[in-house]
Amino acid sequence: MAFESLASRLQGAFDKLRGRGKIDETAVNEAMREVRLALLEADVNFKVVKEFIARVKERAVGQEVLKSLTPGQMVIKIVNEELTALMGGDVAKIAVANRPPTVVMMVGLQGAGKTTSTGKLAKHLQKQNRKPLLVAADIYRPAAIKQLQVLGEQIKAPVFSLGDQVSPVEIARQAIEHAKENHLDYVLIDTAGRLHIDEALMEELRQVREVAKPDEILLVVDAMTGQDAVNVAESFNQQLELTGVVLTKLDGDTRGGAALSVKAVTGKPIKFAAMGEKLDALEPFHPDRMASRILGMGDVLSLIEKAQEAVDTEKAKQMERQMRQGEFTFDMFLDSMQQMRNLGPLEDILGMLPGMNKLKGNMKVDEKQIGRVEAIVKSMTKAERANPDLLNASRRKRIAAGSGTSIQEVNRFIKQFEDMKKMMKQFTGMTDKIKKKQKKGGLKMPGMNFPFNFKPPFK
Repeated sequence: MAFESLASRLQGAFDKLRGRGKIDETAVNEAMREVRLALLEADVNFKVVKEFIARVKERAVGQEVLKSLTPGQMVIKIVNEELTALMGGDVAKIAVANRPPTVVMMVGLQGAGKTTSTGKLAKHLQKQNRKPLLVAADIYRPAAIKQLQVLGEQIKAPVFSLGDQVSPVEIARQAIEHAKENHLDYVLIDTAGRLHIDEALMEELRQVREVAKPDEILLVVDAMTGQDAVNVAESFNQQLELTGVVLTKLDGDTRGGAALSVKAVTGKPIKFAAMGEKLDALEPFHPDRMASRILGMGDVLSLIEKAQEAVDTEKAKQMERQMRQGEFTFDMFLDSMQQMRNLGPLEDILGMLPGMNKLKGNMKVDEKQIGRVEAIVKSMTKAERANPDLLNASRRKRIAAGSGTSIQEVNRFIKQFEDMKKMMKQFTGMTDKIKKKQKKGGLKMPGMNFPFNFKPPFK
């Protein structure tokens, strides 16, 4: 998970502050020493760390904290605000030209994920009801054109290509004309990269820039390269005047040094972050939400947005109606599991819930175990899924054989499923009581007794 090791170190440092009624300069210095080590271990630029610690200490030993009722919480609030500012403060939105099309140049080194990010950005724009054109201007890397065409087919977006014998400058010029003629909103130019920065690459990119006159020049960098990603960003910015950065593989970067350094070093905002391999795994970068996740405060807003995109609203309403009537079948369980999976890896989802980072060490999410639970349900007949009372010993034996599990595992899952049904019934009853009390004007939260603690059915 992104920032996992950094988050763990910072939360450990602040645990010592949370319980204190009073905080003096010595306590702040001790906490900041831990923070400095955590940031340096996360491969954050040394100069950035030095300035960050100085700003936090200046605020943390001032009147702002000393007069606070909860000084420990106040220090954490200051760090949260400074982390947010370090990563850019506000969300940096993609440009929109006064006259379409908006032209976006995608630049970066080879292997950073430039072509894939171009496809992901097109998919993101489609969700905003925009019509993007993908432009295959990387004529040097074998199969780059074909890769972009395959991505275009997957998201049903047009791809402009003149093959690998025409110069990227001419390809860009004709692509923009094509977009104007066909009333397309965005032109996403996938340019060539190299294994390293050289003058030939930069000169070609400058020529494309002169012709295309892009509204955005987005640098695609691999977050997992840490400080190297920041150095690359600085070099590209000096030569091309970037407008923003796209961080790829952020989900695999447990340190987070690139995300914390790139804005401070280059002055250019991180506009998007790739949090997975799927084409819809490109998200606008929210500095405030990312800071909250690093400090273990969760990211509920992003979770809600993911749910709004991934969950079938009609199916969810139907499921709610059935649950209110006391129904909860194995088919409904399968549907809910699938909708949950559509949100992304469960470990990432847990990371968005406040306080869950600490528990994740004791709650290892094994996707294979979840797959085995699904296999058990899928090994049932239609009648068995609708009516669990049919599941006698011989049927359970057949289900175990069909799902590649043991009878004990099947029994354990069915027992937990029955407990889930009881909990669902209790929960819907509780929400009905709340709604009735809300109408009467007096609302007291009734106690809620969960009949069991859910644990994975397999070890």
